[in-house]
Amino acid sequence: MSFLLEGEPLSLSVWSVGLCVLVVWLAGLILANTDLFLTKSAPSTLEHLENMELKSTPATVKASSLWEKTEVQYICRGMSEAAELSSLKPQLEELGVSLYAVVKEDIGTEIQNFRPYFNGEIFVDEKQCFYGPKPRRMGLGLGLARLGVWQNLLRARKKGYQGNKKGEGFILGGVYVIGAGKQGILLEHREKEFGDKADHPSVLQAAKKIKKGK
Repeated sequence: MSFLLEGEPLSLSVWSVGLCVLVVWLAGLILANTDLFLTKSAPSTLEHLENMELKSTPATVKASSLWEKTEVQYICRGMSEAAELSSLKPQLEELGVSLYAVVKEDIGTEIQNFRPYFNGEIFVDEKQCFYGPKPRRMGLGLGLARLGVWQNLLRARKKGYQGNKKGEGFILGGVYVIGAGKQGILLEHREKEFGDKADHPSVLQAAKKIKKGK
């Protein structure tokens, strides 16, 4: 009898600890799906981007050359946007807008494997200027805890898009719309989590605002 009396508080204690652990886990999961733990970003400027060197095959070009020689330019950074943004190319071409991908590295046949999904020129930004001013990262733990990341991953897999496990995979990307000459950055979308896409109507709206001949 004394064993049972002593055991009842012990059982209650174990149950209480388990409940506390569950509550803490749920609270952490909820907080992980807010913007509280996301890396804060500072907006890019044309001055920050224009002197950066971008590597192509076989040449190296200054970033500003992409938007100073033609009427208007459109630049995307981050491979997750590639296939979906390519679907906008006919509409962008009607506006006189060019489509470029700026990726952070080229390991093995990475760019070669990427080309079928992107309908435009591809450049490598080794200094990750287009991912800054300070590159933002999302850790694997936080990424796996976010519902939006799982939704984006499942959506990509259903469409047949596969990533790779080579190189730096935790840096967040985004999208720029840049006007010709000194018109500046008209739209800058920063990924807040893996697979976060820019709003296509907003992209087209920004492209329509570009003034030709500037």
